[in-house]
Amino acid sequence: MTTPHEYCQQKAAASGSSFYYSFLFLPKPKRQAITALYAFCREVDDVADECSDVNIAHAKLAWWRSEIANLHAGRPQHPVTQALADAVRNYNLAEEHFLEIIDGMEMDLDQNRYRDFKELQLYCYRVASVVGLLSASIFGYRDRRTLKYAHDLGLAFQLTNIVRDIGEDVRRGRIYLPLDELAQFNVSESDILQGRETENTRRLLEFQIERAQSYYQRALEELPDEDRRNQRTGLIMAAIYRTLLNEIQSGGCEKVLNQRIVLTPLRKLWLAWKTWIKG
Repeated sequence: MTTPHEYCQQKAAASGSSFYYSFLFLPKPKRQAITALYAFCREVDDVADECSDVNIAHAKLAWWRSEIANLHAGRPQHPVTQALADAVRNYNLAEEHFLEIIDGMEMDLDQNRYRDFKELQLYCYRVASVVGLLSASIFGYRDRRTLKYAHDLGLAFQLTNIVRDIGEDVRRGRIYLPLDELAQFNVSESDILQGRETENTRRLLEFQIERAQSYYQRALEELPDEDRRNQRTGLIMAAIYRTLLNEIQSGGCEKVLNQRIVLTPLRKLWLAWKTWIKG
């Protein structure tokens, strides 16, 4: 019989995510905690991405809200929340943060365009920055400035995802690039939906990449030295994601409209090991 932690491990490994490689070097209790958190994010994200009936998807997310209440009341039912139980107690993970993640997934059900970056930023906060805050608590910190680092690093990750996944998102009818910025670079929704690789789309995507890079830079400058060692897992994620972003930029960023750019598992593992050793 599969244990809750084995269930989460399988969920994380099956995703092939870059995050998985950053967990490998953690001591067992923290590795299990962060893997359970990641599995929770995958579960609710899959509801938003894979459920074709919006009403059913809303009902499933409502169930997850009640299950988060069960978790914090000490009565988890699902393997993921059962695996999270020790982490919630040991690392003081706030119920409201889990609910905010679900709020973000619900935005995907109700909204497929964003007027401006301010509107997009709320989405990014809910689905990524909040995960960064929970992760920072698991990894451990002494200086509260580390929470600002975690917030901005989460935002950088999500902005990277938006660039990387633009073609995949279009197939789900979603455009995460702010509409006012499409207008600024004279790119139409049709250009994005049809995957037109033009000079204007290249300039638009360069702009998105530079914004993401600025958030990486900001986050790394905000991380206090005394917490750097504890937060190495986040630094591994940053190394992998920034390398991916650089690959997209150097290879002609407009190509992401029609193909998915990825790093090989071996390269991710190399970046993870190198970053961990560097400390």
